Amino acid sequence: MTTSLSLPLEDPASLHAGDSVLLNGIVYTARDAAHARFAEALSVGEDLPFEVEGATIYFVGPTPARPGHVIGSAGPTTASRCDAYSPMLVERGLRAMIGKGRRSQDVKDSMRSHGCVYFGAIEGTAALLSRCITSAEIVAYEDLGAEAVRRLTIEDFPALVVNDTHGGDLYDDGPARWRR
Repeated sequence: MTTSLSLPLEDPASLHAGDSVLLNGIVYTARDAAHARFAEALSVGEDLPFEVEGATIYFVGPTPARPGHVIGSAGPTTASRCDAYSPMLVERGLRAMIGKGRRSQDVKDSMRSHGCVYFGAIEGTAALLSRCITSAEIVAYEDLGAEAVRRLTIEDFPALVVNDTHGGDLYDDGPARWRR
């Protein structure tokens, strides 16, 4: 069964690794270059380019939009590229992240302590996922091109809960469920 969720998430603790969801609402894009700038800004006491409290970050570097489209292909990037930076955002109230691949133990511990979940988007479906994006605007670091921070509105964006607030990890728990 797939559950439709509105972002920002009100109750991340209600989600469990393996849950299938359709995400609706606002997400911010950020890859490694943007995360490095976030860390630099925070180290000198500057504000980030969006309110982190309650936010969702999608690890993606979309391609340019074709005429008549909101955005180009927008498939998930390997989230572990941002593992060195994710705890600093989770500690500031980041509620969810979307990407692909495993997360480090430090990130999972931070998520469990501060109430954040990690969603896995289906890799290899970048063109299809872009159809779930109804608006896109650059909000910071335009000089980074594809890695600029964007504010996206998503509708019925399919994902799986990979890491929940209870310590569940789909990469570990999923295979165990199917062993005979």
